[in-house]
Amino acid sequence: MKYKRILLKLSGESLMGDNRTVDMGRLEFYASEIKSVTEEGVEVAIVIGGGNFFRGVNGYAEGTDRVTGDYMGMLATVINALALQGALEKKEIKAHILSGLPVERIAEPMSGPQAIRYLEAGDVIIISGGTGNPFFTTDSAAVLRALEIKANVVLKGTRVEGVYNADPEKNSGAVKYDKLSYDEAITKSLKVMDLTAFTLCKENKLPVIVFNFNKEGNLLRLMNGESIGTVVGPE
Repeated sequence: MKYKRILLKLSGESLMGDNRTVDMGRLEFYASEIKSVTEEGVEVAIVIGGGNFFRGVNGYAEGTDRVTGDYMGMLATVINALALQGALEKKEIKAHILSGLPVERIAEPMSGPQAIRYLEAGDVIIISGGTGNPFFTTDSAAVLRALEIKANVVLKGTRVEGVYNADPEKNSGAVKYDKLSYDEAITKSLKVMDLTAFTLCKENKLPVIVFNFNKEGNLLRLMNGESIGTVVGPE
């Protein structure tokens, strides 16, 4: 396998079906994809967003206080973590929820050393609650947690094939990038991740791969070293 330990970042919106906040079929598909790589010895940590329940940007626009909105979003990630844990356990994958926001009855406090112990035991960890603080996105939380657990790469699962110079779902002429430097991603305003997340990646030389997680087998292909998606990393 090309990567031994990965941090998979999923948006809350990725769990949505046509009429459901959480689509159980989508959860089952994601659990199967994750199982395919854990069976090959890959250590998997997951950070999941909460946008299917509450998206802070929309809440702020409608008058929600920023701090209140951010905490609402963090709680939404805990709900998604519970749903994903259930789907993984149905596939007989042992999964632990850790949280940056204290919710002791359903999740352990986030701890880098404890997370690493679970990963080394072959278990999956789902890290919810963002950073535990307002004013930070789940992208920033994903990079922070990746650094804490010493992940080899951050994988950002999306529904398109990678990073484009325009929205490929709206512009059929959009051009996909195979590789970008951190600075290029920032200066071109490609909105792959927020500036804080990219700064952390750049300072720690942590690569990010943006790929289509909705295509069956893509995660395993990435682990096998196939060129899939867009790599954002050092020049």
